[in-house]
Parts: sequence; C-alpha cells; structure tokens
Amino acid sequence: MTPTTNAPFDPLMLKQLSESLTKHLRPQSFPLAIRMVKLGEPLPERAKSPKQEFGHEIAVCQTFSIARRYGWQIAVGADDVGCPLALTAFGFKPVSESFACGKMCGGMYTETDTTGAKTESEVPKFSFGEYSHILAAPIERCSFEPQVILMYGNSAQVMRLLVASLWKTGGYINSRFSGRLDCADSVIETIQTGKPQVILPCYGDRVFGLTQDDEMAFAFPSTMIAEVIEGFEGTHKGGIRYPIPSFLRFKPEFPQHYYALFDEWKEGEKN
Repeated sequence: MTPTTNAPFDPLMLKQLSESLTKHLRPQSFPLAIRMVKLGEPLPERAKSPKQEFGHEIAVCQTFSIARRYGWQIAVGADDVGCPLALTAFGFKPVSESFACGKMCGGMYTETDTTGAKTESEVPKFSFGEYSHILAAPIERCSFEPQVILMYGNSAQVMRLLVASLWKTGGYINSRFSGRLDCADSVIETIQTGKPQVILPCYGDRVFGLTQDDEMAFAFPSTMIAEVIEGFEGTHKGGIRYPIPSFLRFKPEFPQHYYALFDEWKEGEKN
C-alpha cells in the first residue's frame, strides 16, 4: 500500500507508522498516539486510570512517560492530574487570577509577575470543559483514533523525523519554546495549529516525567501519518539515514615519531 498525503484515518496506518518508525528511527521508548476526549465520549475499556492504579494524582508529563516506557494505554481526567498548571492548560480547570497574573511564573521562570503574565498568556490552552480526558497509548497498542503522534528520542532522531515531515512540502517547521508546560506544546499546540512541533522537554518533564538530558520530542497531527511514512521512504532513498553514517574514508595521521618504523622496515628490506 502506498500512503497518500493527509488520507482519512485508517487503523492500519498506525501499524504502518510503527513499522516505519522502527525501521528508520529505532526509538528507545514507545512512540505515542494521543487523543483528547470530549465529555460523554466513551473511554477504551483497557485504558488505565493513574489515580486508580497508583492511588494518587500524577503530572501529564508523567502520563506520557508511563505510556511510552510501560507500554500502557492511559486515560487521564481532572481527578488524575496533580499539576495545577496542566489542569489549567488542558481546560480541566478554569484559568484563575493567580495563573493569569503571572504569579505561578514570576520569580521562578521570569523576573517579575508581569513578565510571567506574558508567558502565561502565550501558553497553549483548551477552553474550560472542552475535554474530559487525555488518552495516550503506544501507537501499535492504540484502540482509539488519535489526534497527535508524539515521539521522544535524541536530537538526531528528532531531526530525522522532522526531515521526513517536510518531504512533501519543503520549507521549515516553526516551534515555540518556553521551558515549561511542554505537555501543552506537544498536544494542545499541535491540535490547534494542525502542524508538527519540535518539543524541547520542559523542567517539569525532566523532574516528574524523568525525561533524560539527551532526549527531545516531536509531535505531529495524525492527519500527517501517511505523509510522514512517505517522507521516511523518500528521504531514506535520498540518503538521509539513522543511525547517522559516519564519514570514515579519510587517511589517518599519527604522531610523527611513529613513522620512523616505516624507515626501519625499509632498511630491513634492503638487508
């Protein structure tokens, strides 16, 4: 089957995407399928609730790490989330004055509350009550129609994925960074813009999601699955590969006194 750009969702495409990512990227954790669930929309039967599983709330970045490292399908609602900032961004709780005025940011991420308010105003957000849950699962174990594909990897893997996503269109990918709330960048920004995003893991993702210093992430809308698969094949044929091949066709140079051995060998051959 030859994928076509922005084709309607087909569950088999997730299997194809998984095979393509394995072939071209060799990810060390499961690439994820993510969906925002509307109020009243049924949840998959096998989706785990963090509150029920662990007996306490977790952060949204933890949700993604659990899904990508444990291989679980997870459904996270307001009762499962303990991060007030994520509750705000994902619309599980309304935007409060303390958030809007920059108090949650000032003195920690910005010099003042006023500059913090500027940061908070630019955080991607869903409207209050727009969604009831976040669904996340490894793409090959996903039982729902995803809106976002999210993969963590090293910078070379992210570069490889970025190049594949530009195969059909060319140009550049533009992403925004603030060093916080990367869960909103991964999901909300991707859904609202309909465009791929390079994700710089935030401070919280590193503390609570245990994302490592050598990891970045890349998110793209599920409508681009076929396009990305085609992009991997096209760029692979064009010579863009992972692992990155090293150029090894050079003549090495050694300490000058090593070359005296050649002179001795020549003298020995004369004798």
